[in-house]
Amino acid sequence: MGFQITGDPAADKVLDDSAFALLAGMMLDQQYPMEHAFRGPAKVLDRLGTFAPDAIASADPGEFAAMASTPPAIHRFPGSMAARLQELARIVEETYGGDASRLWTDAADGKDLLKRVMALPGFGKQKAQIFVALLAKQLGVRPEGWEAAVGDYALEGHRSVADVVDAESLQKVRDFKKAKKAAARSSD
Repeated sequence: MGFQITGDPAADKVLDDSAFALLAGMMLDQQYPMEHAFRGPAKVLDRLGTFAPDAIASADPGEFAAMASTPPAIHRFPGSMAARLQELARIVEETYGGDASRLWTDAADGKDLLKRVMALPGFGKQKAQIFVALLAKQLGVRPEGWEAAVGDYALEGHRSVADVVDAESLQKVRDFKKAKKAAARSSD
């Protein structure tokens, strides 16, 4: 069936077809609605004609930032995210031979996979845990110890993008996050 994160079948297909696009979408999921963040790779593909890490890494930074900023922009902070996307592409090229899926296929176990993701630009521990949970829940990438590495994101429910499989689950994730923020505010 494929991913159903963006609300746009064409943008979801880009995620289905490219491990790098999935990784980039997760990187863009910061201070921006998740479905819009995961549409970013499709926007770049439409404008650049490719979403290959080597093409993105080697693009002129100024031109790439301008392309990323063209409405609709790839992010609410298109310039900084364009630079981060180019850095991510360089790392995928240099470390994984241009194949983003090697990030997880070459991982020794869940702890190693989490460490590899956390080494990428824009991935703190929580985001890395969510991405590892996304790989496990939606792609069946489940190296030994992945549950311990991702903590509560391994649980059933609607905690993050890892649990988004349709519009209904997207709303449940939003409701969960809203309730969690409200609980945090009331405990202050």
